[in-house]
Amino acid sequence: MNKLGFGFLRMPKKNPDDPSTIDYELTNDMVDEFIGRGGKYFDSAYTYLDGYSEIAFGKCVADRYPRDAYIITTKLPGWLCKSYDDCKVYFDKQIERCHVDYFDNYFIHWLNKANYDIAEATDQFRFLREVKAAGKAKQIGFSYHDNAELLDEILTKHPEVDLVQLQINYLDWETVSIDAKGCYEVCVKHNKPVIVMEPIKGGTLATLPPEAEALLREVHPDETNASWALRFVQSLDQVEILLSGMNSVEQIIENIECLDDKPAMPEEEVALLMKAADIINSNTAIPCTGCRYCIEDPCPMGIVIPDYFALYNEHKRYPDDDWKLKPVYNSLKAKHGIPADCIGCKKCEGSCPQKIKITDFLPKIADEFKDF
Repeated sequence: MNKLGFGFLRMPKKNPDDPSTIDYELTNDMVDEFIGRGGKYFDSAYTYLDGYSEIAFGKCVADRYPRDAYIITTKLPGWLCKSYDDCKVYFDKQIERCHVDYFDNYFIHWLNKANYDIAEATDQFRFLREVKAAGKAKQIGFSYHDNAELLDEILTKHPEVDLVQLQINYLDWETVSIDAKGCYEVCVKHNKPVIVMEPIKGGTLATLPPEAEALLREVHPDETNASWALRFVQSLDQVEILLSGMNSVEQIIENIECLDDKPAMPEEEVALLMKAADIINSNTAIPCTGCRYCIEDPCPMGIVIPDYFALYNEHKRYPDDDWKLKPVYNSLKAKHGIPADCIGCKKCEGSCPQKIKITDFLPKIADEFKDF
């Protein structure tokens, strides 16, 4: 079975810096390709692309297809809720944006220790139970970014949830910070189906260091790097859907074709991926996925953190390519704050699902690019 889901986070935009400029014509083409090839599952959230993700879903999917042609999951921005009543305010706005009468799945977004405390204080799980009982959501759950121990605590206290959304990919499978394997095993223990986010880790696993790529091509010369990453996740029994934030028709086609009728990944190939992960980790300076959560609540100094992180990683991998990177850096510098402007407020760090010590890296980036 092809478990691919369409994540409405990394949408094609006419202006990369402006989420309001989603390319609706291209998005329509992508949706048509996805549904035409048997895809059905779409994922969004209240805060994705400043709300334009849900608006795009309404325009490009709900307005153009019958209700039984798609499954829509979206998420309550629980950390913004000051009271139980706020839950309904956000929910009603989401129904309006998405042009639907109900959601197939409704989740609390981005649970970690701090956000779980807010969820408990504002009774967000009660809200989930009530929208499900009212037929406004067929299934309920949450997306999760913390350790396996807390996840076990949440699922023990809230057995009513139907689904859990986790970050799982072979690079994070055994890391201490993400603990994908540990969190997955907790879901198995509680018999909760898993929706996977970041199976290609924000595109990181689509472009590998040459040594890692060579390792994989020895076994399957014609298979793409992204295909390896997707097959690894699809092979996990508890996984129901794996999401990909696709932004071109070509990516839709490639991802669907690489998963169609593929058997479970054999143990020897999993072991090979763990070797590739070691190589990738040794070649990646900052494990940023480009999700942009760190700047959803804008940096007070206007630093576009994910863009500088991507540039820094590329600089570390290919130090002789300064001539390519300098124009990009100078373009960012002309429009936004620079890493040296960081005041160390750490507002960004509380929003990072990867738990990156952002304010530790910004001075290093400033020093690396001081002569650009």
